[in-house]
Amino acid sequence: IALSPSDFTKCCKNSAILMVVKCWKENSTLKECLTAHYNDPAFYEQYKMEYLKEKEEFRKTGISTKKGYRSCPQVCRQIFR
Repeated sequence: IALSPSDFTKCCKNSAILMVVKCWKENSTLKECLTAHYNDPAFYEQYKMEYLKEKEEFRKTGISTKKGYRSCPQVCRQIFR
């Protein structure tokens, strides 16, 4: 069974205070994916360049271009599909 970040979100919303116990599998899967990619030097460089580009754009325009996927990189979302 492939798990997705939305499975973790759904589990947490449905479990309320018991999410720590009920959602450990979804959380573990998400953490493994994130840790593997954050420790990859090529991924780190790509992520850093995206951040610097967004920062430069903000300094020029004053408008934030932050994307809502900071907590789960595109790579992890593709793996979970």
